[in-house]
Amino acid sequence: MIWFAIAGTALGCYLLKLGGLLVPARILQRPAVARFAELLPVALLTALVAVATFASGRHLVLDARAAGLAAASVALLLRAPFLVVVVTAAAVTALVRLAA
Repeated sequence: MIWFAIAGTALGCYLLKLGGLLVPARILQRPAVARFAELLPVALLTALVAVATFASGRHLVLDARAAGLAAASVALLLRAPFLVVVVTAAAVTALVRLAA
């Protein structure tokens, strides 16, 4: 049964990719479509971060991950390099877990 799900998902991904390749160029050159294409990855990544930070199974949680995300946000606002942002988030998360 699981193989049918895997095959169906693979087929769906292939058809989605094929559909994207078949879109006429004149549609892709519209400013609204170009703007949407620029913002969609940011929105999807933000949603992924939110789910990974505030969800545990089927429950919403507020734990050390939220503190790490807050610290990373502050580091980003201060224009810190990416590696510094990641290390800051990991360190704050670890310290909050250690304190709890």
